[in-house]
Amino acid sequence: MKTRPLAGSVTLAATIALAVTACGGPGDPAASGGPQKVTVWIMKDSVTDAFLTRFRTGFEAEHQDVDLDIQIQEWDGIGEKVTAALASKDAPDVIEVGNTQVAQYAASGGVRDLSSRTAELNGADWLPGLAEPGKVDGRQYGIPWYAANRVVIYHKDLFARAGVTAPPKTQAEWLAVTARLNRGGTQGIYLPGQNWYTLSGFVWEAGGDLAVREGTTWKGALDTPQALAGMDFYRRLQALGKGPKDSDEAKPPQAEVFARGDVAQIITVPGGAKIVEEINPALKGKLGFFPVPGRTAEQPGAVFTGGSDLIVPESSGHPDAAYQVVKALAGEKWQTDMARTMSYVPNRTSLAHVIQGDEGTAAMAAGAARGRATPNSPQWAAVEATNPIKQYMTAVLTGTDPARAAATASASITRTLGS
Repeated sequence: MKTRPLAGSVTLAATIALAVTACGGPGDPAASGGPQKVTVWIMKDSVTDAFLTRFRTGFEAEHQDVDLDIQIQEWDGIGEKVTAALASKDAPDVIEVGNTQVAQYAASGGVRDLSSRTAELNGADWLPGLAEPGKVDGRQYGIPWYAANRVVIYHKDLFARAGVTAPPKTQAEWLAVTARLNRGGTQGIYLPGQNWYTLSGFVWEAGGDLAVREGTTWKGALDTPQALAGMDFYRRLQALGKGPKDSDEAKPPQAEVFARGDVAQIITVPGGAKIVEEINPALKGKLGFFPVPGRTAEQPGAVFTGGSDLIVPESSGHPDAAYQVVKALAGEKWQTDMARTMSYVPNRTSLAHVIQGDEGTAAMAAGAARGRATPNSPQWAAVEATNPIKQYMTAVLTGTDPARAAATASASITRTLGS
């Protein structure tokens, strides 16, 4: 899974013919005896070809009057492509979109409101971090498909060498354990200064937010006491390692830093462990996982939930059939299959047990119950484009007064969300 923001050019990596059911409406080919062609855009690397093959076989066994044309899309440039499609009269019938992109697309008026379907789709059981960004002004436009969130990946040998027998469960324990690890040539944690997704979780855990809605407008909220408390925890944890204060987890790639073998912890999605092991095979079997700790031991800390939702364009020529596709992909059978195949967190809290056999995914699922998403504003993508949050973090970590830096960042967020 790609960390949000995710974004395809017109390139078509693959086209797979499947068959599904739906109710053909007046004028549909199905109404005159022929199958109706339903087009679905799925993002590259979201699922495997094997999963799509199983989906096709299972669907064809139950549905006979729809030809499903699945077109694989690239993330690069997908925002512009989806926006253009929603404004056209020939949009695909179902589109996979990043969960934080739903508000932007819904603002165009080109996305079908599926609020009346949420009960049938067991919406009360959806992960909050996926369900909330799919809902705009009380209407459910995006149907949660899959989720992934950050966990702590740790080096078991370094923990054992420091006498740490169990992962920490509270923020206070986490600081103490990391300080204990940070000796004898070991870096207790590698946390770059601009990992703003991780900061978001700390802010939410402290009761703050990145921005809040006041009536019809949005206002930056990094300067509240709660948000400042979240930033202060980040500062204290980051100081226990040697991560750069002026770059994010991609510069340099934190997996490469961790793969050296002298770093005890990093914060990333569980799949990051596979990258580490590819770089340094000697670490295979030596990596463990635990949820990002919270303020108390009773529950993990809040985390940013990345993932994908499914939307149906208003200009879909086959909205009933499109809904049947969404219902199947978001349903228990295919959620279970996809979670086990891709190590994703299913869209329902009640399905967390289906991935308990995998340590990394189980840690991710535990954290997903407290997952959140970025502010549900159509303009949030513009905030991420300039990202004053990163600048704010570096300012605080290099000695700027936190309250002053937060006020500057909040003002910038307010201006962008109001543009």
